[in-house]
This record gives sequence, structure tokens and C-alpha cells, in this order.
Amino acid sequence: MRQGRRDGFREFAAGRSGHLYRSACLLASGDTHLAEDLVQETLGRMYLHWGRISRIDNPAAYAQTVLVRAYLTHRRRRSAGERPVGEFPDTGAAAAGGDPALRMTLLEALGRLAPKDRAVLVLRYWEDRSVEETADAMNASSAAVRTRTSRALARLREQLGGSLTAFAEL
Repeated sequence: MRQGRRDGFREFAAGRSGHLYRSACLLASGDTHLAEDLVQETLGRMYLHWGRISRIDNPAAYAQTVLVRAYLTHRRRRSAGERPVGEFPDTGAAAAGGDPALRMTLLEALGRLAPKDRAVLVLRYWEDRSVEETADAMNASSAAVRTRTSRALARLREQLGGSLTAFAEL
């Protein structure tokens, strides 16, 4: 019985780790080391309760919720005062075929947002979650998520200014 659960968890972790890591990188504003720590913490929490979690309808969505909550908890800790260096190591943007300058601009702009603003934008627009799902993941009301989303988008647009239109014209 235990071996079956372990195998089930290993399969789940192998299948979801990449997706969790990409989301964690966005939440951590490109800090790959923090992203790795967040994924590790998420999978550790999931493993502890895997017997119950594996019976829920959507363990992948639950893992995303655990990831966001781990990120928000990390940001509240005093030790979260560390800031990443000016250059992002190992981003892999060139290998992905995307525009590295645009990617860096967006990551830097996300990094200047408050943690909850960043989390709401990642959940709503990267993870494509509904307002209700985002509210559940953040332990907030739907109205609070809608308000935070519109304010976070306004802050992001304010930070980016005309830089996005310059990329769009290329």
C-alpha cells in the first residue's frame, strides 16, 4: 500500500515539477534559487499528506495553491529580505526561443510589485485561473482578487510605461 502511494506521488511530482517551477520563477521574479526552494517546499508538503490529496479531484490545482501559499509565507518571513542580484542566472530565455529583452523587462517589472500583487497576476494570467480559484488559493474574497488584479495591472502598466510598445513595434 505504501509503495503504491510513493509511486503515485513520484509520478505526480515528475509530471508537475516543471510547471510548478515555471510558476515559482514568475512568483520569485526570476530568482531561480528561490523558485527551486518553493517547489521543494510545495512537493514536501504534498508528500506529507499525499494519501488524502491523491483522492481530491484536481491535485495539480491543489499543488499550485500550496505553491502560492508557500511563496506568500516566505515573503512574510523576516529572512525574505534578501534580494536577488541585478542579473538573472540560468533564465534559459534564449533557448526557449522567446525575446530575452522582453522577458527580462517583464520579470523585472513583476519583481517590483508587492508579493500579493505578483501572486494574483501569476495566478490569473499565467495560470489562467478564475477569480474564484485565485481567491481560494490566496485565502481572499473574490472582490479582493478583482480589486487587487486591477490595481496590480495598473502598477505594472505604470512601471512598464512605453517599454512594452517599443517591443511590440519590433
